[in-house]
Amino acid sequence: MSSNLRQRRVEADGASTKHPEVDFDDSKKYGNSYVPVQNNRRAHKLALSLLAIIATFVTFYKIWNPAEVVFDEVHFGKFAGYYLQRTYYFDVHPPLAKLMIAAVGYMLGFDGKYDFANIGDDYHDHDVPYIGLRSLPATLNVFCTALIYLIMKESGYSLIICVLSTAMYIFDNAMVTQNRLILLDSMLVFYMLSTIYAYVRFRKLRHKSFSFQWWLWLLLTGFAMSMTVSVKMVGLFLVALIGFSVIYDLWNLLDINYGLTMKQFMNHFYARAFSLIIVPIFVYLFWFYVHFAILNESGPGDSFMSTRFQDTLKFSPLKMAALGIYEDGRVSSTGQQVTGVMESNDNCFWRIKPTIPIDSNGEPVPVRNGDIVQLEHVVTGTNLLTHDVASPWMPTNEEVTTVPLNTRYEETLFKIVFEDEDDNILETHMTPFRLIHEDTKVAVWAHNKKLPEWGLGHLEVNGNKNAIDSTNYWVAQEIKGKNATEINSKKNEKQLGHMPFIKKFIELQSKMLSHNAGLTKPHPYQSTPITWPFMIRGVSYWSKEDTRSQIYLTGNLFGWYLSVGGIAVFAGIMFADVLARRRGIEPIDEPVRHRLLQSAGFFFTAWALHYLPFFFMGRSLFLHHYLPAATLNYLLLGAMYQFIFIDGIDSPVSFVTRQSRTLRFMTMKAEISKKTYAIVLITLLFQIGMFVFLAPLTYGLPMSLDEVRSHQILGGWKLQYAK
Repeated sequence: MSSNLRQRRVEADGASTKHPEVDFDDSKKYGNSYVPVQNNRRAHKLALSLLAIIATFVTFYKIWNPAEVVFDEVHFGKFAGYYLQRTYYFDVHPPLAKLMIAAVGYMLGFDGKYDFANIGDDYHDHDVPYIGLRSLPATLNVFCTALIYLIMKESGYSLIICVLSTAMYIFDNAMVTQNRLILLDSMLVFYMLSTIYAYVRFRKLRHKSFSFQWWLWLLLTGFAMSMTVSVKMVGLFLVALIGFSVIYDLWNLLDINYGLTMKQFMNHFYARAFSLIIVPIFVYLFWFYVHFAILNESGPGDSFMSTRFQDTLKFSPLKMAALGIYEDGRVSSTGQQVTGVMESNDNCFWRIKPTIPIDSNGEPVPVRNGDIVQLEHVVTGTNLLTHDVASPWMPTNEEVTTVPLNTRYEETLFKIVFEDEDDNILETHMTPFRLIHEDTKVAVWAHNKKLPEWGLGHLEVNGNKNAIDSTNYWVAQEIKGKNATEINSKKNEKQLGHMPFIKKFIELQSKMLSHNAGLTKPHPYQSTPITWPFMIRGVSYWSKEDTRSQIYLTGNLFGWYLSVGGIAVFAGIMFADVLARRRGIEPIDEPVRHRLLQSAGFFFTAWALHYLPFFFMGRSLFLHHYLPAATLNYLLLGAMYQFIFIDGIDSPVSFVTRQSRTLRFMTMKAEISKKTYAIVLITLLFQIGMFVFLAPLTYGLPMSLDEVRSHQILGGWKLQYAK
């Protein structure tokens, strides 16, 4: 036996004595089997340090260029400013990444007054510490390179493969372009990789269940996972990855041959449920709590939220315009009439009359939720009525009309039902409500289809038999003869309304999801998921005509195409192995197959879950949506290089098991061949060469017309000034 191999004995470890698993990534688990010598720790530290230095240079190179607003910095720089100004805004993404940018801005003394209005605006003109703001995502990008290296190392891959996967990421043009600007993707990828690293560390401790380190890495997995979702909702893809992995893990633990009692199994289940469900939920909610606590003043996001929500914001224009409505008061219903109009006029005023006598000692009686009232049309002196007669335009709904006072009393009664039952009284602007007819239980409703000539082109108002329809709500706008702004300005600041945190959270979540799904407006640089791995179309981020400088998002063509090949190779190997084993042939040694399934399979699943769901999305999509999947693809590429050039079929690997006393030993080449080093070196040279060639598009460097044309490699790329 080679002197480079160390002999250790396998000792029973609780439930693992019957069927211990073999992993190249966990030699400590088998304290006494023959295992390959681990790469020198000093060599790993040196390699990681050198890669971090290179990543720092590549990422921070000319980070001050351009000193202008680039691409979506118009949004995320602006949102950070809103936090510093404490003015409410709306965005389809959760708040964590923008809070991080705002925190950096606060430490740098940025006041948040500049609104990042247009791409190309000069930062110097507005005294924006843009280099410091860009340094946050750039620094996290360097951390991402370290995490990639550590993930590969902890997964048991050789030093040369750790270097390969990490360097491929470092010299990817898309990663550098995206992760050195005031954008969210650097934070997303950082927390995504942190989650995977923590989960790998946790899995390596599966034979030391419930130890301190086991709990630590399990909790860190849940924490990092929740931080990922708190940056962007696509972090749910990562939740799915960890969820599937945990289900697979629990399924193995449930096997009676594993040796766990049901009580022990349930302890495993509860630990994972607490760490990967309960903890992440609280972390996710926490960032929204901070979000609401900071944004306590009225701002540009008000219009996206309900009036109840706006009532909780300081200086809300809607709040300042609100007046309480009292019985026998006059109020506009913005179209609450037999016919509706788009612009309010004198015909829109109604008097609200109580139906139950109330002894108020002369004080005005407010209109409250559930009150039964009559509505008198002020101009004609008639009462609002609906009855079981088909409306002119929609025969399925009831006709709404008016009748003389003191006639058909039962058919003129309506119940006022607030949208939010917690509202105390009916206020103009602030209280959406439904008018439910007491006799027929229909809701007064209007639709956008205009009446013919006899209806003067007004909108029809009728009785909707679907009384709970979300479009049945009305909002009172004005009390005739009362100026809300004048009345409120004479008072002290109006008391803010209260809305429980969980209700604010649920409302914002629903708005985020619905608005995100509605982002379907065509864009010249949008693309479809099928084109992303092949980089058919990039995205123009910024351009400067006098120097023909431009920042154009595109990945490293060599690295991306090679990564697609890695996916194809993995799929082909798995398919061929399944067919061969069906015929009783074992083409891959068991230890190698085990790592291929457990590690490369995990990376493949991660890539698929971060890519395939986009095919089912209806919103506008862009190349940068593929970057998390492209990052994970480099992990899979490294695993394929390990399998083909190091663990390959020709490697002298043996695996022997003696069932009577669990004894396993492996032998494998202690040294990687010069051929493998050469292949890895050539791969990196091609990656670096392509990166350098595309660098002008990554860093926004000046180019001549011929240089611009030469860089438009693919027909789908739409570079500025290439014509």
